[in-house]
Amino acid sequence: MQPYNLSLKNMCKPNLLLSKLLVICALLVSAVAGAAEKNFDLPINVDSRYQFADGIKRTTLFTEDVHITQGTLSIDADEVEVIAGADSDELQTFIARGKPASYSQTMEDGTVVKASANEIKYVVAERTITLTGGAELKQDSTEVKGESISYNIELEQVIAEGDSSEDGRVKTTFNPRSVKRQSTDQDSVTTSQDDTTKEDQP
Repeated sequence: MQPYNLSLKNMCKPNLLLSKLLVICALLVSAVAGAAEKNFDLPINVDSRYQFADGIKRTTLFTEDVHITQGTLSIDADEVEVIAGADSDELQTFIARGKPASYSQTMEDGTVVKASANEIKYVVAERTITLTGGAELKQDSTEVKGESISYNIELEQVIAEGDSSEDGRVKTTFNPRSVKRQSTDQDSVTTSQDDTTKEDQP
């Protein structure tokens, strides 16, 4: 009976291992999703040379060399107006102005999003960045230019518009470097396989 019991345990080990792997994968997915959510829950820090607060209007104005940070999010501007919500003490909207103002953020997959415009509006509750005036946004190998660009940080979705002039258009550039790199890697693999085949031939 003892050999049978040992054999049964060995038969059960793969199932136990599979169950553990499934649990670990589920935990990793939950951790990544949780990390994305926590990034928006981090405190928003603003520093500048000067600051003026208006309690009645529920606004604060930061001027001269202004920096905003929230996790990996960063905004640099000449001035930033902060508007609090009407029914809450929570900060709702940050309006950054500059020549130009700039935005950057490292996403969950490690890619960096960079943007610039005369005005950058960050609506915290909606998790959106709106660029107005000479707007430019770069992500991975794509660059978008227009008069106005709306970017959903959480969903990584972009809506761009040209200006009202006759020639006002949205311009998008796709950098082919990533495609070339994949092609080069594939060629290397093919060459390596050909060399191996030649070595195996008598």
